Amino acid sequence: MQNATATSRWSASEDAVAVRATARSFFASEASPNMARWAEQRHVDRDFWKAAGALGLLCMAVPEEYGGGGGTAAHDLIMLEEQARIGEPGFGNIVHSGIVAPYLVAYGTEEQKQAWLPTMATGEVIAAIAMTEPGGGSDLANMSTRARRDGDDYVITGAKTFITNGGSADLVLVAAKTDVDAGPHGVSLLLVDTRDCTGFRRGRVLDKLGQHSGDTAELFFDEVRVRAANLLGGKEGQGFVQLMTQLPLERLEIAVVGVVAAELAVELTLAYTKERNAFGKPLFGFQNVKFELAECATLARVARVFVDDCVEKFLAGTLDTATASMAKYWVTDIQCQIIDRCLQLFGGYGYMREYPIAQLYADSRAQRIYGGTNEIMKELIARSL
Repeated sequence: MQNATATSRWSASEDAVAVRATARSFFASEASPNMARWAEQRHVDRDFWKAAGALGLLCMAVPEEYGGGGGTAAHDLIMLEEQARIGEPGFGNIVHSGIVAPYLVAYGTEEQKQAWLPTMATGEVIAAIAMTEPGGGSDLANMSTRARRDGDDYVITGAKTFITNGGSADLVLVAAKTDVDAGPHGVSLLLVDTRDCTGFRRGRVLDKLGQHSGDTAELFFDEVRVRAANLLGGKEGQGFVQLMTQLPLERLEIAVVGVVAAELAVELTLAYTKERNAFGKPLFGFQNVKFELAECATLARVARVFVDDCVEKFLAGTLDTATASMAKYWVTDIQCQIIDRCLQLFGGYGYMREYPIAQLYADSRAQRIYGGTNEIMKELIARSL
């Protein structure tokens, strides 16, 4: 099957090709040999983050004056594609460079940008965003975490769960209510330095179905005191608008991971069925196998064209919320369908964790949940009709 990631128009520039080559080599040499160990220990080594930073592979869309690469979201998406291509789900750069850094660039004060972006770019600081709550799920407007003003500080109380990078994050961008009577307009985002933070506590690194190398964790805030200067953008009540503005990028990133995983599943299954013999001939010689793979390859190609179009629209500033939601829901649904059908063609071996197709199956299921469930995506799409 054609490697579509190498021929996408948005990633065909000379600098984009160079980033892909560097990222591919880096993941092959530094990630692939360690993935099994990371899955066992439930986190990616901090030295790996620093090594990525040393190569300029973190925060590539951050302006150079803040220590970043001075590129665009395309460069971070290329990094994400190469990570997905080797099947490493736990390296939380999708949140670090792809979500938290854009929030800081778009809304941060000059002090906030100077304080955090340079060390995020080097990997010395690992960042997370804390939105989801134990009782809230996708309902961000009704979160229960509170941040009350007390003189020159905010005091944060509440709990968050399913937080990517939560087990290791030095910086957590926390969504909290600063005005409990204002509905969604009472939500604000605050920067919390976890390295010296009285009242902050990490709970469990959660035992997930898949994505075992990711330190997805519970976070607790018990009267955590931060400076008022840590309010993102310096103005209360802007958090919900900030979240809604930035979520299309997160959903696009999830779709990018989805299409690469689907392409990888087809590639793995093609190789297996051409090598594996049954009843005296390769599995690929049976019509049902060929038809299944023909359909899966077609679906993966359609998903690739859709995602590439969405990326180009995002880079041009024209990707709307409804289309980003369509990409997130449809591509992740198709991703899971393709991987399930491909796993079936492996027979019993497909159920063995030593086979990459089994790990892809387990890792992919969360794609339909995080970033807003696919049911929420359909609701958002319907509102635009």
